[in-house]
Amino acid sequence: QVQLVESGGGLVQPGGSLRLSCAASGSIFSIEAMGWYRQAPGKQRELVATITSGGSTNYEDSVKGRFTISRDNAKHTVYLQMNSLKPEETAVYYCNADVSRSRKLGIYGYWGQGTQVTVAS
Repeated sequence: QVQLVESGGGLVQPGGSLRLSCAASGSIFSIEAMGWYRQAPGKQRELVATITSGGSTNYEDSVKGRFTISRDNAKHTVYLQMNSLKPEETAVYYCNADVSRSRKLGIYGYWGQGTQVTVAS
C-alpha cells in the first residue's frame, strides 16, 4: 500500500553533483521522518541524512557541508542534494520514510528499492 520510488542516481565525476528524489505514495496518513541511507559493496548500510516533518535535520559527519536534505510535505517527497562527490561515496542510496497509515496504527518504516550512485572518472 505504501511505495517509495527513488530517482536521480547515475554516473558522476569526482567533485561533481547529483540530486536524488524520493516520492512516497499509497495509503499515507502522515509521515514523520524521512531519510537517506547508503550501502557500498562489502559494507553495512549507513545513515546519510534525515529530516523530520518540522524540518529538523541530521547528517552523517563526513557529508556535512556538502550534502543537503530537504522535503516537500505536500508531495510526500524528500530530496538529497549531493555536492563535491567522492569516489568512496559510490553506493546504492536508499530512501526511508516513517509512515502512519491511520489514526489507529503506529508508525512503520518503509524503504525504497534504491538508486545506484557511481562516482568515477
